[in-house]
Amino acid sequence: MKGSAHSLLIPTLLVLIWLPDLLSQKMPMPKEDVIEVPAIGDGLCVHNLFQSNMILQRDKPIEIWGWAKPGEVVRVLFAGKSKEAKAGKDREWKVTLPAMTANADPQTLNIKGKDQNLTLENVLIGDVWVLGGQSNMEEPLNNVENGKLEIVSANYPGIRILTVPAQNGPDTKKGFARLHEWSSWSNRHFRKGDWDVCSPEIARELSAIGYVFARRLHMAAQVPIGVIDASRGGTTVETWTPTPVLKKIETKEVKGLLAEWEKKVAEFDPQKDLQKRVENHHNWVKNMKKQGREIPKGRTVPNDLRPGPAMDQNRPGNCYASMIAPIAGLAVKGAIFHQGFNNAGGGSAGADMYYQIFAKMITAWRDAFKDPQMPFGIISLCTAGEPQTRDDYLEKMVNGGIYIREAQYKTFLDFLKAGDGNVGFASSFDKRRSWYHPQLKIPVGERISRWALATQYGFEKDVKWKPPMYTEMNLEGGKIILKMDTWVRAVTNGPIEGFAIAGKDRRFQPAEAEWLVTGKDQHNRPKHDRRVIVLSSPHVPDPIHFRYAWGRNPMGNLQSADHNDLPFATQRSDDWRMENVPVKLTGFDDLAPKDFARRANHESQKALRLDDLGRRLKEAQALIDEHRQRYEQERDSERKRAEEKN
Repeated sequence: MKGSAHSLLIPTLLVLIWLPDLLSQKMPMPKEDVIEVPAIGDGLCVHNLFQSNMILQRDKPIEIWGWAKPGEVVRVLFAGKSKEAKAGKDREWKVTLPAMTANADPQTLNIKGKDQNLTLENVLIGDVWVLGGQSNMEEPLNNVENGKLEIVSANYPGIRILTVPAQNGPDTKKGFARLHEWSSWSNRHFRKGDWDVCSPEIARELSAIGYVFARRLHMAAQVPIGVIDASRGGTTVETWTPTPVLKKIETKEVKGLLAEWEKKVAEFDPQKDLQKRVENHHNWVKNMKKQGREIPKGRTVPNDLRPGPAMDQNRPGNCYASMIAPIAGLAVKGAIFHQGFNNAGGGSAGADMYYQIFAKMITAWRDAFKDPQMPFGIISLCTAGEPQTRDDYLEKMVNGGIYIREAQYKTFLDFLKAGDGNVGFASSFDKRRSWYHPQLKIPVGERISRWALATQYGFEKDVKWKPPMYTEMNLEGGKIILKMDTWVRAVTNGPIEGFAIAGKDRRFQPAEAEWLVTGKDQHNRPKHDRRVIVLSSPHVPDPIHFRYAWGRNPMGNLQSADHNDLPFATQRSDDWRMENVPVKLTGFDDLAPKDFARRANHESQKALRLDDLGRRLKEAQALIDEHRQRYEQERDSERKRAEEKN
């Protein structure tokens, strides 16, 4: 189930479990020689979204569909309701049952055709949530910190779980198979495509974020919760967006991306590709023999023709066509999305493209599930790389992932400012780990559940979810004044860390961040307004802009002060491009965008490394001067006392 954030994994679909809902009785686990069964079966069948143990969405009309013989009348019976439909020439049929309230009592759904009856058992009515994104959403509960504790206590008959199998290609898929899917990342098979009752054995392979999210919602709302995991490792935002939607985005970045992929698809020659692989194999064998090493058994000369970039999981639109389109039309409550790693290498142009696409992707998913106001929770890009420190603060500001994180927050703000209260946001950068699969997933699932509980389940008075935001920025006397919408504090109640400021020269420096002093109390101690932050630096006499948590694994400890851990999000007041800080890169205009981004990153890091060093030298000299002055004062005092004694 897992996919490396660096690799493009095309899973091999090897074995299937059983025919999709043709029988109601429990079936044994599959053997390795089970023949693959297609997503659409012969005769009367129902879409694999509809199975025993599933959850149907409450309070919305319930559409159920499948296939039968052309002209065959199909009758669906559930919860005392009944509807009929006639299969068309394409064998498709669909019925719509009326909206129903939540019901945790197991019920039976019957589908009757001319000669066959299908029975789905243990069906509940509640809320269904879609999990989207890449491997940090996929990351299973078994792999995360404190996951074992969650696993042993994961006995929730009211939570149901479905993981969508990975498919490939630009053609819209109408369904998915129920199967055992091979993962080269984990070197094992994973069961995919089945609705399961939440138990320790099932939960261990579920998305850790998705499980914690479902658990919190189920415990608080006391309704059945279903989660459909449609995430996939190593994927980009553009692959999760329908191709027709992408083609309507009239920006040079998106148009260039589509043109690049069209060229790659058109130029790919499977025969030449095979020939090159054969040559590489023979060269590898020759080198192995030269080194006296044994050729591993099973390593043979390639003889297969690969599909090439047309089937690449990151070809724009492919994952939407293969993993969202197959479940489109299902009534759901909402979706949560955690992605960004594979978009983080494109520099400013890549971040611009992400911002241009992301909101359109959200709208497209809402269209897919027939709900223009469908709740959609954004989890920002997580950390990667060594932590930012004050010593390398500026150098660590050069990373495309920071700009992706900013684009995600800006997208959330755009929806919020437009009056759309159904798009949520949760930062994850403060759950720091150096690996690009940070294992602190349980707190992230808890955080995005706060948004859902507050906005969708009536807990807005009890649960706060919005990150603290600044409402006003002023420049006064060589300082930047930020007015916040709530009381904020440093995580440890110590100094506030993570701000940087710059003047017109675009040369940032770490900022001293302090509360606004409003006077003195009765004990002559300073009184502070903890909703106002004052930013300054002796190295930036006239600041005009700030940045916060501007690192891939950033410094930054500012959060809400009202008994929660909601962090101030990664953001900035400037609009300077990464390649133009501290100075505009010139002389490389002939480079391709990705090559330019790499070269610019390298040049910017060198310049900012020098700025870090220059500041540290100044601070070291200031410390030396301070101690020298203190030493000289003490020496003078001792001399004076000695003279007075004599």
